[in-house]
Amino acid sequence: MYETLKQNFLTQFGTEPKWIFSAPGRTELSGNHTDHQHGRVLAAAVNLDTKAAVAPNGASCIRVLSEGYPLCEIALPVGQPAAAQFGTTASLIAGVAARFAALGHPVSGFDAYVTSDVLPGSGLSSSAAFEVLIGVIINHMGACGLTAAEIAMVGQYAENVYFGKPCGLMDQTASSVGNIITIDFATPSAPRIEPLAFDFSAHNHTLCIIDSGASHADLTDCYAAIPAELQTVCAVFGAKVLREVPEDVFYANIAKVRSQAGDRAVLRAIHVYEENKRVDAQVNALKQGDFDSFLKLVSASGHSSWMLLQNVIPEGRTATQEVAFALTIAEHLLGGRGAVRVHGGGFAGTIQAFVPNDMLDTFRTGIDSILGPGSCHVLSIRPQGGTVLEEC
Repeated sequence: MYETLKQNFLTQFGTEPKWIFSAPGRTELSGNHTDHQHGRVLAAAVNLDTKAAVAPNGASCIRVLSEGYPLCEIALPVGQPAAAQFGTTASLIAGVAARFAALGHPVSGFDAYVTSDVLPGSGLSSSAAFEVLIGVIINHMGACGLTAAEIAMVGQYAENVYFGKPCGLMDQTASSVGNIITIDFATPSAPRIEPLAFDFSAHNHTLCIIDSGASHADLTDCYAAIPAELQTVCAVFGAKVLREVPEDVFYANIAKVRSQAGDRAVLRAIHVYEENKRVDAQVNALKQGDFDSFLKLVSASGHSSWMLLQNVIPEGRTATQEVAFALTIAEHLLGGRGAVRVHGGGFAGTIQAFVPNDMLDTFRTGIDSILGPGSCHVLSIRPQGGTVLEEC
């Protein structure tokens, strides 16, 4: 298997690979922007992945060639994070390697040829899949013994410290652990992860991800504003995250919060409180096999993200509101069945839909005819997270 990947590795590096590794993309089922507030999420690995053919190179460097991109070479041992490298693939590789070394696991050199169908900007977290992939490679090669959850935390460290993006831990955990999981981030250094066994197809629905056609490239300020505004809410109570502020205390002081933090910050905080309760309700619904209740909560999550969290339309946009348009078209095509919601960071990228199987063909055709061919991606849940697929 994976003959093309192996041949590409041989062509690039002049030797045979020793292993094939894989890490999946992820979809957020519920818990929109709750992870960075130490809340709860419901997420799943999907059947799109980032793969790598890998072999030791006997040198003091990591060389990674991602298909379609220039060769990336990182000297070992890795130095301190450099602002000039923020936002680059090299910074992610360096960050993962640096964290392993800091945990007492010196990293040896390797070559990797990487391919991916977790497309950048797809909303399925290609960056987390890549971080987990590099982490699984280093963990396996060095027999380091890190758990899937620990590899996820290594990936988050790389993205926070070396890549320069203050992300939460949901994406990396979903990719690293696999299947459907709920995560409670009450203790971020040791999140509580609970696997959930559930088959959407057994309830005659299919998970679809729909590309809105909008890029995240110029939306950094939109994403950064959410945790920043929530921080202003927390500051009223001398707290750092909303998990530290009881909901009844928040409402008892809501007039004061509004005057100090502003209306949008208050609405975003209300979304987080409500979304955390929705995650609990959705987990219980899945455990009980109550799929109708689950779908209603999916819709409620989407409406809350649009109305309260306000991560559907980028600030100031009027002529181009791609995510809002995609959500509206998807709801129209479903005709009151299934459910749709924005997921992930929002503002651009993709939306999520649960589509009744008897509508799938017409739904997909309708989406592609309006948003463009290939806009609707039919997905399934991947049981495994980051892993070794094959020893060559």
